[in-house]
Amino acid sequence: MAVEVPAMSASPPVPEPLEAYAAQFDDLFTRASQRTAFRHYLAGLLLPAERNKTLTALANVEPVVGAQAPAAQRLQWFLGESTWDAAAITARRQEVLRADPATAPHPGGVLILDETGDRKDGSKTAHVGRQYLGNRGKIENGVVSVSSIWADDGVYYPLAVEPYTPASWFAGGKTDPAFRTKPQIALGLVDQALAAAWPLRAVVADCLYGEHHGFTAGLGGRGVPYVVALKPSHTWWALSEDIGAVWEVAAQGGWVSAEQPGAWIAVERPFRDGQTTTWWALEGVAGPYGADRSRRLVIATPDPATLPEAATWYLETTLPAATADLAEIVRLYGLRNWVEQQYKQVKASLGWSQYQVRGDTAIRRHWALVQCAFAFCWWAETHPRAAAGQPPPETPQDSRVETPDERGEKGSGWGSVLAPAVALLARGAAAGAGLAGTGVVAVALLASLERAAASPAAASPPRLAPRRPSPQPL
Repeated sequence: MAVEVPAMSASPPVPEPLEAYAAQFDDLFTRASQRTAFRHYLAGLLLPAERNKTLTALANVEPVVGAQAPAAQRLQWFLGESTWDAAAITARRQEVLRADPATAPHPGGVLILDETGDRKDGSKTAHVGRQYLGNRGKIENGVVSVSSIWADDGVYYPLAVEPYTPASWFAGGKTDPAFRTKPQIALGLVDQALAAAWPLRAVVADCLYGEHHGFTAGLGGRGVPYVVALKPSHTWWALSEDIGAVWEVAAQGGWVSAEQPGAWIAVERPFRDGQTTTWWALEGVAGPYGADRSRRLVIATPDPATLPEAATWYLETTLPAATADLAEIVRLYGLRNWVEQQYKQVKASLGWSQYQVRGDTAIRRHWALVQCAFAFCWWAETHPRAAAGQPPPETPQDSRVETPDERGEKGSGWGSVLAPAVALLARGAAAGAGLAGTGVVAVALLASLERAAASPAAASPPRLAPRRPSPQPL
């Protein structure tokens, strides 16, 4: 008697929440192999942080010598040659974030602008050059990008990213019409957020942008309020007997002690763990600044007596005093700390700079996929998990993975390389894997989302970020 043997799936299913998340992007890919590669790439990025996120690691082949393996070559093709649009993926990711009440933006949030650099050898990688890399603290060969991040007191995520191309790549250098400075790129990101009607209280940026008149003037011309940092040496034209620098404003605040603070105002800064700390803020009145003027100078510090360099903020803002008191200005600029937290996560855990590609298109696609993996962590935090023992959904006919013969390629299909990634992803909880120091859901939570899990649910790891709609302030 003939026994019917069920056909094996072309690729193992990914854990249910990742499958449900990835399915929201399926219509942006024209081939089933692209949809499978998208899931494979996200699964690899979400593996425990001790695993590299290079192409060979994502393809689960040996480093260097495995670069020519079919699995690695397929990912290389997916990043560099396949027909899909990274900008469309980014737009859909933003739509998913906006549609979820837990991550939906609101007018109380801020748009943070910042740049980051990563060391890269050679001269053939797009946008590479000798330039200052903030995370290295010196000039080295590397790639720098400018990002926009939306944040409030409890949620933060990247919106968009653009690479900075050094002047050496242009025939005319810095005078070339195609060359753009980092502040110019940042203004372009602001325009993208405005075009998408992204709600925001203000733009927040550090002194690289605060000291750039073209940037602040550009925000003013767009009618966008801002809170930006200044250097303590920031000056303006003044008579010799008048105050002409922001540090002089701080020195003239009249501080004697907490009981005799002069013009300094106590500001309580609450944190997510329930603790609070007292800072002191000063409304500067000098030169072009004043509470009743179009631009305000706010100085905030934990110690007005010593004004510690690393912890004292010299801020310029266009938010009127009637609607944003000193405590509000300090709170808004304090949200900028999220950008440093986000860098730790996308770099240390999600492989932001571990791409093994050189072309501009491939690099942009890798960044878009890393940002998708980051957004998935927020999405998985707030969506119900699949019930234990729930069978996997049937694979739609148009999502079936093509066989090697159908693709006209040699070698095995995705199944052989995706299976180890899914297995490692599922075992992550046993090793306590997670995004180090994050405010998002631990990657290890994916383990409890296996569709075939039948064991009683173990105690979930402690939440590292409060749930909305009532988050604790930063």
